[in-house]
Amino acid sequence: MATDRFSFFIPDPDYCDYLRQFDSRVPINSGDKSKRPFIGLVFQINDFQYYAGLASPKDKHSNMKNMADFIKINNGDWGVINLNNMIPVPQRLLTKVDFSLLSVVTAEDRHYKNLLQNQLSWCNEIKNKDFILEKAEKLYYSITNYESCFRNRCCDYILLEQECLKYCSINKINLRD
Repeated sequence: MATDRFSFFIPDPDYCDYLRQFDSRVPINSGDKSKRPFIGLVFQINDFQYYAGLASPKDKHSNMKNMADFIKINNGDWGVINLNNMIPVPQRLLTKVDFSLLSVVTAEDRHYKNLLQNQLSWCNEIKNKDFILEKAEKLYYSITNYESCFRNRCCDYILLEQECLKYCSINKINLRD
């Protein structure tokens, strides 16, 4: 059972670009994302920290079902967690989201900050946190053991782990720093 609370993180865009060279399903985390950065959850699978990105709510989410690689947050009203494109990320290349630093100038900004706080609260409810971690691990093992029909929608976790280790070696980064 999960005991630690989730926080939101933003992965380093250059690292994401590096991984995308090897797997085109790695999400794009660059460009003008200053107002809406690529935010997600981080959890441990084997020896790696895995980052799973969140998506804001869209109309299509209400008609979709939770799947092995996709989790609706509050029935999709608050967005989704995309487990399909989770990636291994060294701790040093993750920036923790500090809600107190999020600018709230407009009503849209306030809505976005409230959405993020609602998403995080939902993810940290014990039953939801356990559900997220169990689904992430189950998906990881089914993909890495070639037992899933979702392979064509998911990142190649084994390849990305190898590239993560290479990146750490080249850049003299400890996986846990």
